[in-house]
Amino acid sequence: MPSAVKTSALTAAIGLTLLGAPAMAKDVVKIAFIGPLTGGVSSIGLGGRNSAELAVRLRNADPKSKYTYELVIQDDECKPNVGVQVATKVAADNAIIAGVTHYCSAVAMGTVGVYNRFGLPVVVWGAVLPDITYANNYKDVHRINGTMVNQSEVAAKFMTGLGYKKFAIIHDTTDYGKGHNKYFSEYLKKDGGSVVATFGVTADQQDFSSELTKIRELKPDVIFFGGLTPQGVRIRTQMEKLGITAEFEGTSGIKSDAYIQGIGKELAEGSVAFLEGAPWEKLPGGLTFAAKYQQQKFGEPPEAYGPFAYAAAELIIDAVEKVGPNRKKVREVLNATQNADTIIGKVTFDDHRQNIVPLVTKYVVDDGKWVIWEDSSYGKGKRKLSGL
Repeated sequence: MPSAVKTSALTAAIGLTLLGAPAMAKDVVKIAFIGPLTGGVSSIGLGGRNSAELAVRLRNADPKSKYTYELVIQDDECKPNVGVQVATKVAADNAIIAGVTHYCSAVAMGTVGVYNRFGLPVVVWGAVLPDITYANNYKDVHRINGTMVNQSEVAAKFMTGLGYKKFAIIHDTTDYGKGHNKYFSEYLKKDGGSVVATFGVTADQQDFSSELTKIRELKPDVIFFGGLTPQGVRIRTQMEKLGITAEFEGTSGIKSDAYIQGIGKELAEGSVAFLEGAPWEKLPGGLTFAAKYQQQKFGEPPEAYGPFAYAAAELIIDAVEKVGPNRKKVREVLNATQNADTIIGKVTFDDHRQNIVPLVTKYVVDDGKWVIWEDSSYGKGKRKLSGL
């Protein structure tokens, strides 16, 4: 190279240095999101997906971030067989470092062995069956939300505390529904309530007239439903047709905007549900989450478990930022999580990598919206639930 050309090249390099050379491209780190994006509970899955995507977008916009993050999205359809297929696909891809996984308990329970076998660290963002974390000692499986044990304990004590005594239980026959029936019934008896009838129904059942006709004759104070939104909509609608005026109490499985939309504002009024964790609406981080979510103009609301999916993605990203895109090292960081600040409050994983949830939030449909009980017109004594 002639000396003049060398000098020119050197001058150009110095000029770039002085002006600020373009930033080096960051390495891309892939994180999986798995949830029900189609089917009856797709509203929850889409809210979770958007929330995890929000965490990724915000971190990618942060100039201090060491990596660029990419969300690999899979639909488990809330079906265990599909869940195992997509979990295997994700876990076998070594480019994927960790996953934000599952809303449906039956799916989450069916996939834990896959993640353990492939060594993929995951954080469950919505499934509540206790066995997901406690039945095995899989160090790759974490859960940021609480379990149905927490929910059922509060659900039973709250309703009996209001004065309700006689309960009829309808639950789906998946592990999710059977688990809720078990724990709710146990706590109900401890709190002085009685179960006058229990009915197990299939997850795709359409007609509940047989069960509800028998329930009507027993005149319970409350119908407790352990299942998901699509069935909750059908049961509550058919209660009305049969003239059943009992209070309708559901699990976190019905705590979605889709429940209210499915039966209408008037029929949804007064329905109660419970969600493990602090009310994110009242946490400073939760308000920031809501504002950022709205700014991104997602096509669907975050729904009840969106904040959990966001917090799960944040924990994973924080771990990668700390130790790099290495599955084993990320798992070790997640396992050691203690008092981590998130939008759902402090997160601490116990010896089975289950977040120790300090409380359960009570919700009621008040004037067409899910409202925290204490803030609602019901909690303030301006309205009364059915039968009170």
